[in-house]
Amino acid sequence: QFNSPLIPYASDFVEIADKYELDWKLVVSISGVESTFGRQIPRESFNGWGWGVYGTNVIRFSSWTDGIETVSEGLRINYMNKWGAKDVYEIGRFYAASPTWAQRVSYFMRKIDELKDKRLAQSLSISL
Repeated sequence: QFNSPLIPYASDFVEIADKYELDWKLVVSISGVESTFGRQIPRESFNGWGWGVYGTNVIRFSSWTDGIETVSEGLRINYMNKWGAKDVYEIGRFYAASPTWAQRVSYFMRKIDELKDKRLAQSLSISL
């Protein structure tokens, strides 16, 4: 729906989220809020998460996979382990200046679940 350049990296999101014991939808949804799923990013940065982007400061990643890895690891170590954040609302207190950030990330996480459930329902066959 968003013509995201991140589509080919779906398996990376899942594998890396598993590695850091995260819900894979979290890092995807952060990219939805921060960059319209990777479409609006600082030039040549592969940074669809707003990670270290403020003022003229921009952290650049070598690839989308590098960005997914760095952000996932950073969420686990710097937000969940260090600050004890257990959900997107607790992460948002430290991650983002916007008071609506966590609500918007949660919105995309729910939409992904709805899409997943819809596709699962469509793939089930009914036989009598």
